[in-house]
Amino acid sequence: MKILVRLPNWLGDVVMSTAFVAAVEQLYPEAQIDVIVKKELNGIVNLISHLHKVHLFSKQEYKGLTGVYSFGKKLRSEKYDLFFCLPDSLSSAMMGWATRAKKRIGFTKEGRFFLLTNSYKKPLNLHRTDEYINLLEQFTGKKISERLVKLEIAQATEQNNLVVVNFNSEAISRKMPLDKGKHIINMLTNTFRTTKFALIGSAKEIEYVDQLLDNAENSDRLENYAGKTSLEGLCNLMASAKAVLTTDSGPAHLSNSLSIPTLVLFGAGNELNTAPYNKQNLTILRAGQLACEPCVRNTCELYGIPKCMELLDELKIINTLSLYLKHA
Repeated sequence: MKILVRLPNWLGDVVMSTAFVAAVEQLYPEAQIDVIVKKELNGIVNLISHLHKVHLFSKQEYKGLTGVYSFGKKLRSEKYDLFFCLPDSLSSAMMGWATRAKKRIGFTKEGRFFLLTNSYKKPLNLHRTDEYINLLEQFTGKKISERLVKLEIAQATEQNNLVVVNFNSEAISRKMPLDKGKHIINMLTNTFRTTKFALIGSAKEIEYVDQLLDNAENSDRLENYAGKTSLEGLCNLMASAKAVLTTDSGPAHLSNSLSIPTLVLFGAGNELNTAPYNKQNLTILRAGQLACEPCVRNTCELYGIPKCMELLDELKIINTLSLYLKHA
């Protein structure tokens, strides 16, 4: 049997879908499991077990529904038996339809049921990981009990007293306000005087990270990795650290999937749906002082800047991190 899985479009969602891939392998141990993923996320797919072939998709190269259809058509020669569509979009279902996979499975969203052979109602109020697995359960009629979000890397070299810090996010409402971030960084270096801190970010986040570090205290223990690591390199850096302090973003899921003690600062996002999945060595902090929390919007329409992030308790951050470093 040959199975094709259309993975989600965001880094954190791809990480959360690793439990789905493992469940597919569990139910179909003799099957060949291939995936479709955004070209930009290729590095992370290399760390997912059980995969045979990776098909890289680029919206720039295959534009619109016509491009999506063309991409899917290219895969017809693979003669897939099953196509699992994890994104909710019409275009992803169109891609599956173009492959002519014998069975195309997905949730009934965006009026795309006619492109799927097996469409199911999407459950409400489930964690994203459980949502993906629910699709598999509805299709097979079998319960999946073992659920673990996990990436596999080679053994990383542990660095003494290193903490990785990520204050970035694709959504402004989940990004740490600059002044707040600078204040927290100074508190960290003044509290943990033998600890080094590695600040991370993508290429487009370099300017923000530079601003965070501008005139920072104890700069000799601050390292700037923004724009300097691939996804695989970022995972290796995290795996070498004692702990990761991060906003609600892709890196939060990366560190959690690597079993690194992770402290996640939540603002607009709903942790019941999108927090890192593995509960061990995970702490979620939110201010919880505003009636609008969580709004799940990408921008803050009430205050302009995410006040829910501004109100986060710095002492709780320090105390939680202290426990992680103490037990590391």
